Amino acid sequence: MEIHALFVGQPQTHTDKRGSWRSAIFRAPVDQPITLSLRGLDGDQVADTEHHGSPDQAVCCHPLEHYAYWNELYRPSHPDVQLGPGSVGENWTISGANEHTVCIGDIFQVGSARVQVSGPRYPCTKQERKVQLPSFHRRTIETLRTGWYLRVLTPGTVQPGDALTLEQRPYPDLTVQAVNACGHHTLDSTLAQRALAIPELMEVWKYVLNLKLHPKQQPA
Repeated sequence: MEIHALFVGQPQTHTDKRGSWRSAIFRAPVDQPITLSLRGLDGDQVADTEHHGSPDQAVCCHPLEHYAYWNELYRPSHPDVQLGPGSVGENWTISGANEHTVCIGDIFQVGSARVQVSGPRYPCTKQERKVQLPSFHRRTIETLRTGWYLRVLTPGTVQPGDALTLEQRPYPDLTVQAVNACGHHTLDSTLAQRALAIPELMEVWKYVLNLKLHPKQQPA
């Protein structure tokens, strides 16, 4: 498991057929060592600070293998499609791991830093707007090819090619895939309650799972 590619971005205004929108999702590759702080990579910012940019979302990761899937899915009807590292706005494209093999609370040494898996990435419509592919948002949720977030436990320096070495796996049953499935597909109440009980799961996912467990509490 390693950082295949690394990206940072700044909020920019973009215009498409739906109008103007502001995001940092069009991130640029970095091919040299870069500082990773508690808030994320040096030079990386978010536009939507209400839903992004917390310490639990310091680094957004996306598996490299998903791009082959998307290209195969969309290319027959969109022959010019060529998605690859950075296409969905992640900070790190990860090789050698996916949602099935990474667990909430996992702690990794990477470069001179230490990071911890905090929860799945919650798909947003800006990803579809960036890649300009129909139903991309819906299909991301259907297939649970979401990626995940990391919090930074120990700041340091990282770069493409750095290996992520697993130091601790306190919850081997709480894979990113399992939590994703609880939130987006069929609720496993036992697993959801277990996930809610651990401090390592990011707050937004605790909110999502609580709504699934107690739908009558959802605001009108």
